[in-house]
Amino acid sequence: MTATTTVPSDADLAEIARIASRRLLERLPELTDRLITEIVDEDPGYLDLVPRDELWQTVHDILGESIDHMARHALGEEPPVDKAVAIGRRRAEQGLPLESLLRSFRIGGRLCWEAMIEVVSADNPQALPKLLRFAGIVWHTNEVQSNAVAAAYRQTESELLRRNGERMAALLDALLEGRGADGGLAKAASAALDLPMNGRYAVAVLRPLHRPTGCGPGFERPERVGGLRFVWRMRTDVEVAVVDLGDRRPADVAAALEQRFAGEAGISPAVDGLAGLGRARWLAEIALQTCRPGERRLAQLDDRLPAALVVSQPELSGYLGDTVLGPLSALDPADRQVLLETLAAWLDCEGSAARTAARLYCHRNTVFNRLRRLEQLTSRSLHRPRDVVELALALDALNLVGRDGAAASGRCRG
Repeated sequence: MTATTTVPSDADLAEIARIASRRLLERLPELTDRLITEIVDEDPGYLDLVPRDELWQTVHDILGESIDHMARHALGEEPPVDKAVAIGRRRAEQGLPLESLLRSFRIGGRLCWEAMIEVVSADNPQALPKLLRFAGIVWHTNEVQSNAVAAAYRQTESELLRRNGERMAALLDALLEGRGADGGLAKAASAALDLPMNGRYAVAVLRPLHRPTGCGPGFERPERVGGLRFVWRMRTDVEVAVVDLGDRRPADVAAALEQRFAGEAGISPAVDGLAGLGRARWLAEIALQTCRPGERRLAQLDDRLPAALVVSQPELSGYLGDTVLGPLSALDPADRQVLLETLAAWLDCEGSAARTAARLYCHRNTVFNRLRRLEQLTSRSLHRPRDVVELALALDALNLVGRDGAAASGRCRG
């Protein structure tokens, strides 16, 4: 005679689940303690981020909801996920790693199944074979809740990162706008940006050669180079870097950027404390304006002070250029350009006619003749220091400031 196997009906399964659910709910505080012990044993750092009282209440609630739902799920109802979603959001806010959170849910699913076997074994051992069919329901519930908690965690984490990024950007903007003298703001910025309030800083303002494509496809904004730390802020047409110098110099900032950036950049002198970043930004922008349009140069303000003076007073500088070099405008453009190039080379060569001739590929006497003619046209003498200063500043004004008094390289905005 062949033995037959009786397949439990949905009603039988629901009754088993109902009875087991009621018995488990009676043991809910005990099961909560047990689950928390297992969670902490496997992940001792859990309680560093989640207070024990809060963890107990959360585990009690989600465990109770899962157990209460067992019988209803046997009848086809899907498990609720509201509590799981709330837990996912809260743990993301607390900074608990997602891996730890999902591990706790796996432990909870295993504990529910083991506890169910325990109560059925104690109350109705004959129902154990029928209970095996219920295993899929238990793990389906656990999977649905785990997926919900993970999705809520990731969404909240993304929102927190966005908010944190926006807050950091706002604090950095406030410092760069010169509001660092507010002690409360400086303290908040120091904590959020992990920058010392009283450190030594420089600011670099970078403008790529090909706008608006950013700083070029090969440019990687470094966070640390040597002993320098960079904090970046993208603006409309420039990028701004706040550089924590430590014991380094602004020249080291130029060296760090030299091989990484193709374009124009202005670098401020060192300033003390976050309160000085507004001034440093302004000085870096002035240094940037001393670069001719399209010129690849990392301009340190301390190396470009005369030109910086010119671009910081565009209207007066434009007047100076017109007054000193205006007589050259009556010349043929090519002739005028030759005289201006000769003056620029002579100034760069520190007044050496021989070096100027070598740079311009002409005879030394040719240099003398051109400079003599320039002196006659401008009524200035290259033997009088004050006249040389006027000619040098006028040349910078001509190159960097338009006739309408606007800086040729454009002012930094955004």
